Amino acid sequence: MGARIVFMGSPDFAVPILKGLITHHQVVGVVTQPDRPAGRGRKLKPPPVKELALRCGLPLLQPESICQEEAIAWLRERKPDVIVVAAFGQILPSSVLGIPPRGCLNVHASLLPRYRGAAPIPAAILAGDKETGVTIMLMDEGMDTGPILAQRSCPIERWDTAASLGRKLSLMGAELLLEVLPKWLEGRIKPRPQEGKASYARMLKKEDGIIDWTLPAMDIERRVRAYNPWPGAYTFWQGKLIKIWRAEASDSSLLGGTPGQVFRDREGVKVACGEGALLLKEIQMEGKKPMPVEDFVRGRGNFIGAILS
Repeated sequence: MGARIVFMGSPDFAVPILKGLITHHQVVGVVTQPDRPAGRGRKLKPPPVKELALRCGLPLLQPESICQEEAIAWLRERKPDVIVVAAFGQILPSSVLGIPPRGCLNVHASLLPRYRGAAPIPAAILAGDKETGVTIMLMDEGMDTGPILAQRSCPIERWDTAASLGRKLSLMGAELLLEVLPKWLEGRIKPRPQEGKASYARMLKKEDGIIDWTLPAMDIERRVRAYNPWPGAYTFWQGKLIKIWRAEASDSSLLGGTPGQVFRDREGVKVACGEGALLLKEIQMEGKKPMPVEDFVRGRGNFIGAILS
């Protein structure tokens, strides 16, 4: 049944890609990140790819480092024709890249060489790009520097978040991979080098989500969308963290207002920014559930006029 494939991936983005491979090829092993503490209780949570692999009864490996001798030996035992990687989270060394005779293919969520690196989807939203896409790439030892097998573009819609755009790109990536893989295995595709100026999208940190209210409202709106679901765009009021899940940049501003000051006008509840204002739609106070901003304000009259920090 199809080629022998080892799949490497970890988050939700990788799940549709693995599902497609399971349907059309022989997946002989899955490699994913170790379980990590998550949530308020800090309980160990398995990567989404692990959950799918277990449901399908696939051989599974969760190495702290893919460079470990035991991990490399495990990969060799699988005898893969090709290794497919999608948001795995570790750079593959030459000792792994050289195992499969048809190399290692990466499904990357950008139109390379734009946004090499760990967080290409948030980077595209932050930059205000009108489109992005997926690239199927033959991996080398660099950070997303290998030659391209195929690309497909996707518009970034006005209200796309990292979560919604990630879902679209993962489905697109799965579809494109299934089209490309047979041609690649049969030697009918010649990889082409990446052309153009490269840019890098570093891994996000928790503190990236802190809102600087002196920025223009449109910049803050993009941060709200780019950091949904993680790390979330957040601010502080009365010593409590407040996450902003949905918001819209507005040209109207508070005359003489301080950046971060909450006010209300005919459009709704807003926060003054360095330029314009941010119309709040859905927010979440620390320890509470997300809610429409009008519901939040109804029980907290002193929120209007407050200065968020």
